[in-house]
Amino acid sequence: TYQLLSGEDGLPKLLMRDTGLNSGFMLPQYTAAALVNECKVLAGPAAVDSIPTSLGQEDHVSMGATSAFKCFEVIDRVETVLAIELVCAAQAIDFRAPLLPGVGPRAAHALVRQVIPHAERDRLFGQDIAAAVQLLRHSAELRAVANQ
Repeated sequence: TYQLLSGEDGLPKLLMRDTGLNSGFMLPQYTAAALVNECKVLAGPAAVDSIPTSLGQEDHVSMGATSAFKCFEVIDRVETVLAIELVCAAQAIDFRAPLLPGVGPRAAHALVRQVIPHAERDRLFGQDIAAAVQLLRHSAELRAVANQ
């Protein structure tokens, strides 16, 4: 996301015209950075410390369930980060017109634009990100694009 928002490669800074009046995709980038940081924290081993149980008769507890719950939390955050990447990539492709991306990215862009409009000015991106998460989780068409 950082590279798409940097203003290099001919794309507008923060993937929006009139930055200064608009923050563009800066806040979704902050969100992605925070989520990645949370994933790093969750990546620490749950079994780093064994806790005595059963009146001190057992001192080995695998913490396997805790590790599984942490894994689910990481997966949820990664899906959101990927959704932010997807929304930002669609915005970047819009600015590349009349150039067209390859077949797969073009199809993915069309799917995104069916549910998430191009952003001309600042808005709350939470609904866009949530819609992109749903695309990633449930869109057979998007999975087909990934396999092209």
